Amino acid sequence: MVTSTGGQGPLEGAVIAVAGAAGPAGRATLLRLAEAGAVVIGSDSNPERLAEAVDAARYAHGGATVVGDTVDLLDLDQTREWAARTEKEFGRIDGLVHLVGGWRGSSTFAETDLADWDMLHKLLVRTVQHTSLAFNEALERSGNGRFLLISAAGAGKPTGGNAAYAASKAAAEAWTLAMADGFRKSGGEQGPRAAAAILIVKALVNDQMRAERPNAKFAGFTDVTELAEAIAGVWSRPAQEVNGQRLWLTPEP
Repeated sequence: MVTSTGGQGPLEGAVIAVAGAAGPAGRATLLRLAEAGAVVIGSDSNPERLAEAVDAARYAHGGATVVGDTVDLLDLDQTREWAARTEKEFGRIDGLVHLVGGWRGSSTFAETDLADWDMLHKLLVRTVQHTSLAFNEALERSGNGRFLLISAAGAGKPTGGNAAYAASKAAAEAWTLAMADGFRKSGGEQGPRAAAAILIVKALVNDQMRAERPNAKFAGFTDVTELAEAIAGVWSRPAQEVNGQRLWLTPEP
């Protein structure tokens, strides 16, 4: 649990960065973390959508500190500058939630377009590499830092038409688990001072998707509000318990 600074939220006093904050999952996460009392710094490549998401979280939770930063996460220097600027301004960083997403696929394996791999490698792998490297030391300094990757069940059970997507997600998971091993080793006998973990969904659903497809069942999908709740809850569990874990929000195959 992050030390309270006098407020009522379970994350009062925490400073949490959210990468990919402008999408439906990002919006829900900004809202939930702000509700829990955290200072939330969102980043996205779309400044207009990011501003809307930040304003919505501020409006929903009057007095919450929610900030938007337009950052090119494909640029390692920019990502490092974002981490350094955040820690300097707010005095600490207790979390990085990685919600940068994207999907490309094909009808069959034989029809796979390697241009899809190139794009997904940038979105789903390179951004994870940059944020993890940029925030690693600050998360350890926090004393209760968390790096959270959102992944898909398909990473471990890919289908023919999802080769590029599943391979990208699997690579991002492996990278995150390597970060977790770094936390484990640096913590020594006392255990890790920070944790890197993976939250796994089948797919995500939100109210807009339901409105657009009223007859769809979205079986096994995780609502973005449920994901946000799970994200906020990771800080209440000891680092040693969640470090290097795949936390399933959908039935494990």
